[in-house]
Amino acid sequence: MEAEGVTAAQSRRASVQAVCDRALDGVSPGFDDLALLLALPDADAAEPLFAAARELRRRHTGDAVFLYGFVYFSTYCRNRCSFCFYRKGNRESPRYRKTADEVVAICRSLAESGVNVLDLTMGEDPQVHDSGQFEALAALVAAVKQATGLPVMVSPGVVPPAALAQLSAAGADWYACYQETHTPELFESLRLGQSYAQRAGTRRAAHRAGLLVEDGILAGVGDTVADRARSLLAMRAAGDQQVRVMTLVPQRDTPFAGQPIPDPLGELLVIAAMRLLMPERLIPASLDVQGIAGLETRLQAGANVVTSIVPPASGLAGVALAERDIDEGCRTVAEVRPRLAALGLQQGSQAEYEAWMRAALNGYAQRRPAALGRTVRL
Repeated sequence: MEAEGVTAAQSRRASVQAVCDRALDGVSPGFDDLALLLALPDADAAEPLFAAARELRRRHTGDAVFLYGFVYFSTYCRNRCSFCFYRKGNRESPRYRKTADEVVAICRSLAESGVNVLDLTMGEDPQVHDSGQFEALAALVAAVKQATGLPVMVSPGVVPPAALAQLSAAGADWYACYQETHTPELFESLRLGQSYAQRAGTRRAAHRAGLLVEDGILAGVGDTVADRARSLLAMRAAGDQQVRVMTLVPQRDTPFAGQPIPDPLGELLVIAAMRLLMPERLIPASLDVQGIAGLETRLQAGANVVTSIVPPASGLAGVALAERDIDEGCRTVAEVRPRLAALGLQQGSQAEYEAWMRAALNGYAQRRPAALGRTVRL
């Protein structure tokens, strides 16, 4: 029986290596290939996958990793998503609304610290969404852009096409709206009472408005390997320029409360499989699940963005874990940079990031690191 086990492991390793070799030769993995990769049982079995993901990252963005400042400026939300700490009616959730002046001041601080992008995130705050008046959000984007000169990502939930046009005109560069899963039945259990088609359609409208678009999935919510493979193929087909995965953190006073935290290996496998399937895109390593301690494994799986950099003593919350590493000062540019250096990586320059954005809007025609002005070490 032991010999049979060894033989099965060797056979699986050979199959994984074959998928990785094809990806390195430019052949994208199909559904069955993704299912194989996403079902790997441990980090040792996944090492060929992680190595291939790192090599593809090197080919497309060299040693550059981009850093995103995160400003969760309103934690009020009208939705009852089953996984979210800020769902409507959650009595445990910290609620606040930052003023425009407060947001601009925080963004200035983040810009001075050296982030490449500013991510302005809110729940579907009834004060904005129920009134349908998105002018204030557009004005906030314009104010942040004027104060910092940095690219701006907006994560305001589902908004109408007219609002996307307003945000684009105000200077927004990115629109983020996570589907969580591309299996409609599972979506219904996660985003209660919301429309699967409307959420997906809003990202398409954002593309038409000239915005770069981010989609993402949530792992550990009852999703299967098939669900994850389906999501990766859907995100590739949609042309979303940034794709991400986060692991569920069970929250108090939600339907997932009390459940065990899922194995983080699942998230790492998704990151690496994304890199094989979408080698030219941006893939975040979020600080919001395991904090700074979880950064290395996500980068080693092929991520080339660090998200959720939050300044201490700013009164801001995180998404998955409201307070993880924030006031300790661990989610800062100064804390991240040496950890990049230890892995042979470095923060990408502002010029490199903005060159990547232009290339992405043009279909990645200039995606190679040499085109971004970086010398790649072979």
